[in-house]
Order: sequence, then C-alpha cells, then structure tokens
Amino acid sequence: PPNGPAPEVEHKPYTPPEANIPEFTPVPVIVGGLLGIVFGASSLYLVLKVGLTVSASVPIAVLSITLFRVFSRAFAIRSATILENNVVQTAGSAGESIAFGVGVTMPALLLLGFEMDPVRVMTVAVLGGILGILMMIPLRRAFIVKQHGKLIYPEGTACAEVLIAGEKGGATAKMVFVGFGIALVHKFLTAAAYLWASVPSIRLYTVDASTHAKTGLKGGQLSGELAPELIGVGYLIGPRIASLMMAGAVISYFALAPAVATFGDKLSEPLAPATWDDDKPRDQENPGLIRNMGPSKIKDNYVKYIGAGAVAAGGIISMCRALPLIIGSIVGGLRDLRATRQSARNGETRLRTEQDLPMTVVLYGSLGLVLILAAVPQLGLGLSLNGLLGAVMILLFGFLFVTVSSRLTGEVGSSSNPISGMTIATLLMVCLIFLILGKTGPDGMLTALTIAAVVCIASSNGGTTSQDLKTGFLVGATPKKQQYAILIGAISSALVIGLTMLALNAAGTHYTKKGLPSGVTLPVRSDAPKERPGKPYDRDQADEPSKPGWKADTTEYRIVHVRKGQIEGVKPGRYLVDEAGRPAYRADVPIDRQQEKDDADNDAPKGFTEAPQPRLFANIIEGILGGTLEWALIITGVMIAIALELCGVSALPVAVGMYLSLGSTTPIFIGGMVRLIAERVRGKPKSEAESETSPGVLLASGYIAGGTLCGLIIAFFAFLPDAFNDAINLGLHMFGSVNEKGKMEWKPDESGPAKLAAVAMFGLLAVFLGWIGSRREIPAVNGGEPRAPDQPYESGQVEG
Repeated sequence: PPNGPAPEVEHKPYTPPEANIPEFTPVPVIVGGLLGIVFGASSLYLVLKVGLTVSASVPIAVLSITLFRVFSRAFAIRSATILENNVVQTAGSAGESIAFGVGVTMPALLLLGFEMDPVRVMTVAVLGGILGILMMIPLRRAFIVKQHGKLIYPEGTACAEVLIAGEKGGATAKMVFVGFGIALVHKFLTAAAYLWASVPSIRLYTVDASTHAKTGLKGGQLSGELAPELIGVGYLIGPRIASLMMAGAVISYFALAPAVATFGDKLSEPLAPATWDDDKPRDQENPGLIRNMGPSKIKDNYVKYIGAGAVAAGGIISMCRALPLIIGSIVGGLRDLRATRQSARNGETRLRTEQDLPMTVVLYGSLGLVLILAAVPQLGLGLSLNGLLGAVMILLFGFLFVTVSSRLTGEVGSSSNPISGMTIATLLMVCLIFLILGKTGPDGMLTALTIAAVVCIASSNGGTTSQDLKTGFLVGATPKKQQYAILIGAISSALVIGLTMLALNAAGTHYTKKGLPSGVTLPVRSDAPKERPGKPYDRDQADEPSKPGWKADTTEYRIVHVRKGQIEGVKPGRYLVDEAGRPAYRADVPIDRQQEKDDADNDAPKGFTEAPQPRLFANIIEGILGGTLEWALIITGVMIAIALELCGVSALPVAVGMYLSLGSTTPIFIGGMVRLIAERVRGKPKSEAESETSPGVLLASGYIAGGTLCGLIIAFFAFLPDAFNDAINLGLHMFGSVNEKGKMEWKPDESGPAKLAAVAMFGLLAVFLGWIGSRREIPAVNGGEPRAPDQPYESGQVEG
C-alpha cells in the first residue's frame, strides 16, 4: 500500500499443516542414521586434517531422494514422501556438526598429557550433541518462524529447494557417486598402493654439501598434498575463502619461515621454544639449531605459535563483530519465549507444523545431561562444589552460544559460523574464572577443556539443528518429529565418531625410546594397566633389519600418564615404565608427532597432525593455568590478525591458512580456482539451491566422501599384519630398489617421476571437476510420477 508498510504475508509451507502423509517412519530414520555415521566419520577425518568441515545436509538430501527412487523401482514399493526425505537429511546432518566439535577439542587431551579415554570422548560427544538440540528447541519460533524472511539460513533454504525439486522429479546423486568412486580409487592408489607421491614438494633453496651453507629462499618450500578430498573442500568453500587461506600459507611459508631461517642461521644455541636434541651431540650439527632445521621443523617450532595467535585473534574478532547480533538474539529469544508461553496459557491450539517437544523435556533434559556430565569421573567435573560450578558454566555458556550459533547460522550459513571463536571465548572465560579460584593444576585443565568441548559441540549442533528446522519449516514438516530424528542421529553418530577418533589415534601412535627423560623415575601404581610397546618392537628381528642398538621387545610394561607441568623436565604424555617406574618408552601420538621415523628407522605411522584448533586450545589452557605460553610468538600472530582486519580482510581464514601446512592449503586453493573458472563459464547461479546442487558441487561432495572414507580405511590398515600392507604396496613391487641394508624400499615423495605422476593425476581430477562444474544443467532421474510444480500436497493426502 502507498501509506505504511505492506501487511505481513502468512507463510504457506509446501506440505500444508492439514496433510496427513508418512513422515517419521522406521526406514528413513535408519537410513538417516547410517548416512549420518558415514558423513560424520568422513567429516572427522577432514576436520583432523585441515580443521574445517562442510555442510552435509544437501548431499544427504540428494542421496536420500536417489536411494529411495532406486528402491521404489527395484522392489515395486512407494517412493519416500518429501517429509520422509526431510527426516533422512535431518537425522544425517548431526554427524558432520558433532564431528567438528569432537575433532577440534578432544585431541587437546593428548597435548595436556591426558588419555583419550573412550568413556570421556563418547560421553562428551553424545551429551554435547543432545544439549545443543534441546537448547535450540525453545528458540525455533523466535528464529525460524518470527524471523522468516529476515534470517535466510542459506543451507537450510537450499536443502528445502532440493527436496521440493526431488518431489517434482528433479535432483540426482549421480555426480556424488561418480565423484565418490573416482576419489576412492585415486586415494587408494596414492596412500595405500604408493604408485605416485602423496605430498610432492620442492625446496626453494640449496644446501652446500661441505659447508652446509644455504642459498636461495632459506626455509622456503613449495608443496601440495594432492588429495581429492582437499580439492573438493576448496571447490565447496569457493574462491574467496580458498584464496584467503592460501594468503595465510604464503605468509607462513614464504615470509615467516624464511625470516626465521635467515635471522637464526648464525645462532650457536637453540632459540626457544626449540631445544637441544638430546639424542644427538650438542654441537653445531644438532637438529635443535635453526641452521639445521628444514621448513617443517621451523614451522613446528615457531610458525605454528604465530598461526595459533592469529587463529585466536581472528576468532575473537569475528565474535566481537557479531556482538550486536548476539545481544539481539538473546533479547529477542527471551521475548519470543514469553510470547509463546502466553499463547499456550490462552489455550491456542497448535497446528501440526507448530508442534515442538514440550519445554519440560527441554528443561529437565538439559539439567539431567549436566548432572550426568558431573557424575562421570573421566570428565573431571565431579559431584562437588567445583563440579556444580562447571555444570552451571556449561548451562550458561551452552545456552548463550547455542543462541548465538543458531542466529549467526541464519545470517551467514553454517560454513561461516565462528564455532571456533565461541569455543575460544568459552575457554578464556572458564580459564580466567579457574585462575581466580586457584584451580590451576592438571584437574583444572581437564575441567576447563571438558566445559569448552561440551559447549563447542552443543553450539555446532545447535546451528545445524536450526538449519534442519528451517528446511522443515519450508517443506511443511512436523518440528517435533524432526527433533526426534536429529536426537537419534546425534546419538548414533556421536558414538561412532568417538570410536573413530580413538581408532585413528591408536593407528597413528608408535612407541619410541628417543627423547626419554634421563635419571627420572615416574610414579607408578602397582595396579597400573600393562601394555607391550607394539610397532616396531613387536616385529621379528629377521623380518625387520635393525639399526645399531635396536631390537624387538615383547615385554609388558606399566602405563603411566604424565600431565602437563606435573614433573619438571618430563614432557606430558603416555609412558611405558618398568616396575620401578623407570621410563622405557614414550608414546609418539599423531597430534603431537615428535619423531618422523620410528626406532627401526621406518616412517612413523601417518595420522592427523594438521588441525589447528586442538593445539590452540591446549596453548590457551597451558598459558593461563600453567603460565607456559609462548607469548612473544602468540602476540606476533595476534598483531598480524589485527593488521589484516585493519586492511578490511577477514583474519580468520587467513589465520587458518597460516597454521595449516602448505601441503593442505595448496589443493584447497586449486579447488577454489577451479570453481571460479567453472562459474565464469557456466554463469552465476540464480539461487542458493542452484549453486548448492550444481553438478560441480555434487561431484566435489563425492570427492570429499570418497577421499575421506578411503583415508579412514587406510588408516586402519595399521592394525593389519605387515604382510598385508606390503602386498598392496604396488609401488614397492614395481619401482622399489634395494637399499644399503639389503631391504627393498620405495619413497615416492622423494622420486622425481613419482612427483610428476602425482601432479598429472591431480591435474586430471581438477580438469574433470572443472568440466563438470561448467555444465549448465543437472541431469534428472525420473522416478514414478513427479508432482506438478504448482500442486503441493492437499489436505489429508497420503502418497503411495
């Protein structure tokens, strides 16, 4: 109208509230739970590798539509309704968000000297995931209903459009399956068969053999882990974020590392935090000196702390930038909660599409979860005054950041939701409270990490829940049934994600005698569990030629865990000791890898080493409660982040690129550039749904799923006999040579032809992705009789 604002238009979902069609049925719930487990495990692998995940809702929705169409034609049964497909994606989406929360917090336990106990990991995962869902339920009306048209929820809206398109006969998972198969084969041939290099690299300097003088860009190195899952991630996050991450890698590997190498080249003493390598003589050839460090060692000893400072500052700045939204979210949420209670008191009947789980379930469920958290001894809270304080902080920070996460997800989407920043803020506040209370020992560190982990997982899953409820709001789902579905998906995914985390850690761990403390006995209980040292010490002498001083060892030793700062001069971690407490071995875990070679001079088992957040969280806890933070390097990173923000550049993606290895960032950048070229050829997408379901996006999703799942399977090969791993090592059989010890060996990462082959095969992946991404149409799979575009479900109609 010419005078005054236009009247508010009532939202009409695709499926009317009066329609009575199948929704929460057993098969969709089971399929959703299984897909959640698959995508959760692959997301965990990804977050441990590069510290980020991508939303799984749209790929799961596309897979659900396609799978039920195939089942319908194969077994002559009705196809799934749009609401059943929505239940599948709702239950399945929990896996990705919980995987992120678990992957960025739980490995910090190892850095602080605690065991990654199964009960601890799975309890935090399950209860944190459930808490995020329960705390989001009372916010649904405030954010999803009342803010419809204002809060977009990009992934949730795109997913709804995919489900509606599938109902009309469009959308196909063909490209997802194609990408999955290609990535699976590529990953296997790279990381299990070793036919070509996995991380080809070129040093940008030369070393004189006689004088050890370096010429060129000292400390500089160009490298890339040419993996299908990483180019897929780059394609999905787009050219902007991929370029910012690459900018961070350039700062670290072509500016900071060369600067450290140049200025430290003449030093005759190690520069802290680096120390002398006690396994070598303390002379000018000692690896602890900067002059003797390669690019990776310079990064581990210096640049990673600068990157951690930048990540912390970037996360906090992103939180501060969102403060007006945060305050508005809390005030608006409380206001709408009061209005909802008033409507209930007035006896207003609720339609099917407005039915949530009762508030009593939310309140008593949240309190019950916190009491369980306090009661589980492995979590370090306890049913005491300190435990109750921890429980109150979980409720307070949990509700605060679930609210923030749900609102910000509606504004910027899941991919840009600063969950890491919220976790940093939680950790800083908790640690400062503990510092004031004098709770600064190992128990305080464990409690602080537990609180931050639960809040992180709850915030992550709260944001995902809000996306799912937005999808349901648009397609006409029953909120209560969606909430049941995501609760089931969260529990099933969390249990498997916890077990996967533990298995990955075990597969990447080896025991070593290097770097053991000398002249020290560790406190050992008489009932402490026993363990053998395992690889390489469980191998037969005849099968594994020894280096001098090495021999097989099948003795059982006692297990002792040393906490951070517990014993002066002893690194935190897991030790095997004799009955008198003398250290015999130290566990070299993948998140804190100290030795690239095991004691038999073989490559150490591969594992997750790149995720920046666990080390950052451990550094914050150590710095505030233990007073051991490398403040000079951390503050350098903070200043870099502030400088970037002053230049109008978002600091967080640059900071993540600074922390990650160049090998991880390079293929992500290439993926982003492939998408840039593909969209230039195809033209700008007309809608979020068109962008999220383009052939290139679906193929990239398949690359990620195939590469990560194959990587998980290969990681578990460490538990199989050596004969099996040798049998599938095709590169060894085809290109191997006999070394000076008379043993066959093949090192593809050091072979020029193998590096060229890796680049060529990765180039084929990129070209195929670009070609598919530039196609303008999505091939449709016709199944049954598609519903006409202008004919949504009528009241009371049942499909099939």
